[in-house]
Amino acid sequence: MDIKRGNGATKYGPGVAIELTGDEVATAIAAYLVAHNIHVDGPRTISVDGQLLKRHRVFVDPSGFVIANRVKFDGRGEQPTRPEGE
Repeated sequence: MDIKRGNGATKYGPGVAIELTGDEVATAIAAYLVAHNIHVDGPRTISVDGQLLKRHRVFVDPSGFVIANRVKFDGRGEQPTRPEGE
């Protein structure tokens, strides 16, 4: 997983890009199913729109932000920051 400043071109900022491998997307889907009380036991294949998963991206709007490993990535393009006192 790679989290970085996005490359959006809005007047509000570039947003935040979260890049996931196919395995990470499949793990996220599996976790979503478990959170909704759907449990799968045994081998499975997870596809999106009939395609196996390769590399995917989640874009966070400039009005939002992402916190990963206690680092805040602001969608308006400010430098990633850690909480004060660290």
